[in-house]
Amino acid sequence: MNDPNVVIEAEHLSRRFGQLWAVRDVTLRVERGEIFGVLGPNGAGKSTTIRMLCGILDPTSGRGSVVGHEIATDSEGIKQNIGYMTQRFSLYEDMTVAENLRFYASVYGMSGKARKQRIETVLDEAGLRDRRDQLAGTLSGGWKQRVALASSTIHQPPLLFLDEPTAGVDPVSRRDFWDQIHRISDAGTTVLVTTHYMDEAERCHRLAFIFRGELLATGTPQEIVERRNLHVFELETERSLEAAKRLRAAAGVEEVNHFGHVTRVALRDSPEPERVVREALAGFSIQRLAPTRVSVEDAFVSMVREDEALRAQKARAA
Repeated sequence: MNDPNVVIEAEHLSRRFGQLWAVRDVTLRVERGEIFGVLGPNGAGKSTTIRMLCGILDPTSGRGSVVGHEIATDSEGIKQNIGYMTQRFSLYEDMTVAENLRFYASVYGMSGKARKQRIETVLDEAGLRDRRDQLAGTLSGGWKQRVALASSTIHQPPLLFLDEPTAGVDPVSRRDFWDQIHRISDAGTTVLVTTHYMDEAERCHRLAFIFRGELLATGTPQEIVERRNLHVFELETERSLEAAKRLRAAAGVEEVNHFGHVTRVALRDSPEPERVVREALAGFSIQRLAPTRVSVEDAFVSMVREDEALRAQKARAA
């Protein structure tokens, strides 16, 4: 890796377990200072990818370089220069918050005055000062998450891996956690985060979508949305279930979903999407029909549907 601005570079990275390809031919680059999201459903290959990049798991094929160290030959060099946190990050529950931070600082080679000063700084930055003497085992899930993140970044690594860090955390704690991630990024740490929460994709600088172990798309959230050429409408109409059935049969309609009294319709590659909706619902009384913002989740679902259709087509042809 010659470009100093490239923190992670993976080329055709693959991993097989027996006959199962958990990750196949993943190529991506993460640049310094980015919050890079790896998105996909459970079982898509996200955690396997991150474990290869961390030097925990050897790739079956392909290569990668992380913070200047090759994953196949210098995994120890990688581990010394990263922070790594998962949803099952191990805190010592019979130790206080401050004792946990002191322990992890020691693991990363910090000692003496520098360690003490860094712990005090982290306690303030993470909002943990009032809980420094509280046993970790008595903290709620959101506070444990804060301590885990603080422990992972106590040594100020240039790169932080977060593997499904917000799984099972309440919405308020998730928002607070993402505020912390952006503060860490602004301070100079590159962040790679895996998640299956599509709304969190909106908070990343760039994304990679993984499905069935393969890379579907990379880019900024806006780029990924724009490439799909989707149009989304919200409507309220009588006989909503019957209307949804009619819409699903219309050309260009990809998704129809119900949100309370509102029906959400997504169309792709349609030159006159509103006309398609109105013609499909001829004879129905439409109380409201309005375009709405296309989300990253809309784009991901569209890509998954297309991938599934192609696989089904190949299976029929075989």
